[in-house]
Amino acid sequence: MEFFEFLFGWIEDADPKALILGFSAIGAGFAMIAGIGPGIGQGFAAGKAAEAVGNNPKHGGKPATLVMLLGAAVAETSGIFSLVVAILMLFANPLVGRLGEAVGASNEIGTALILASCGLGAGLAMIAGIGPGIGQGYAAGKGAESVGKRPKLQSTIIRTMLLGQAVAQTTGIYALIVALLLLFVNIFA
Repeated sequence: MEFFEFLFGWIEDADPKALILGFSAIGAGFAMIAGIGPGIGQGFAAGKAAEAVGNNPKHGGKPATLVMLLGAAVAETSGIFSLVVAILMLFANPLVGRLGEAVGASNEIGTALILASCGLGAGLAMIAGIGPGIGQGYAAGKGAESVGKRPKLQSTIIRTMLLGQAVAQTTGIYALIVALLLLFVNIFA
């Protein structure tokens, strides 16, 4: 019991608004971890496009570069989702406004702790964006590689790549939905 009092005893004396903003700031930092996925994926796509240009400099350069740029742009979406959630928590935090509406003054610290945890949870949820970023980048890289080998199949390869990337994005969309629910819907408080 003393251990938990040592760890969490300070919460009773914390300013509720500061508690929410502090946990939200940590959540915003966690959300940006998702940028790892698009970085890896886009790097892979660029590498494969460069390889395709090197293997087929006469006919594969322009098509492979186009596929790489298109695929890398799609691979960035999970990073953008995470950035939006982080900016919301840092500059337009909806959780602070919900502090007064959720419960009267009877249990303001308890409500603040729940809302602060929602901010932290929203940021942690966005870490799921790592997977789609890597997967979409992998698809873009393989698409660029394929177009470098067979430039005449560019439209078919792009269509297949984009379909695969759309399916790969679902996990990132799920994470965004969970984060937005935690931020905007009064689920727990």
